[in-house]
Amino acid sequence: MTSLRMGRRVVGLVFVLACALGMGACQLGLARGMEPRDEGATAEPQDEPALVIQNEPELPDTYPHAYYEIRFRARGGVPVLHWKLEKGALPQGIKLEEDGLLHGQAERAGEFQFTLSVTDSGKPQQAVQKEFLVRVRSALSLNWKTPAKVSGNRIDGSVAVSNTTPDDIDLTFVVLAVATDGRATAIGYQHFLLRRGTLEKELPFGETLPHGGYEVHVDAVGEVAAKNLIFRERLQTPSALQVTVGP
Repeated sequence: MTSLRMGRRVVGLVFVLACALGMGACQLGLARGMEPRDEGATAEPQDEPALVIQNEPELPDTYPHAYYEIRFRARGGVPVLHWKLEKGALPQGIKLEEDGLLHGQAERAGEFQFTLSVTDSGKPQQAVQKEFLVRVRSALSLNWKTPAKVSGNRIDGSVAVSNTTPDDIDLTFVVLAVATDGRATAIGYQHFLLRRGTLEKELPFGETLPHGGYEVHVDAVGEVAAKNLIFRERLQTPSALQVTVGP
């Protein structure tokens, strides 16, 4: 016990000398010694990072009857995330799963705007919305280049065909002049491979016809056999064309 008391006295003398040499150090030591300690204290909980949808507003294009798949992604929040269509309409044939998978086969061309929301599993929950646009492009387009017209005893014209898909299309092109009595005469035909990315390829047609009135029907049918895809486009003159020269 005597040694312990002697040790305490030495410590006390050292502290007194420290105070005599530098009052600031002495006061700092006293302040530190007087600070209460809470051994059971814990760090404050951190807020969860904000929930943000990462996909760009303009989604990749697609085509009628072509398979489409994209996954929506978000950062932040607490898993599991839940996705929902809030406003607008998805292309018919395409649906959104709760886990953020958008998939299916669009049934028709057009532009579709819609708003999605995503909600996390935190307490309290975080939720955020974002607008999107997806374009369903016409895979095979057919337009008049030179509208059908009568020249003497002939009907002639041309169309422009485009393939905006990522595939080569096996194309069949048929033009019929349909008389008022229902009789049809072929005035144009081609069958060829329409390469992907082909734009405004001109396809002419024409033939000599007997006297009478004719509606011109233009049909283009494209096939991508490997994907079991069929594309159809049609043009028709708004009224009958009259061939007045000839038998």
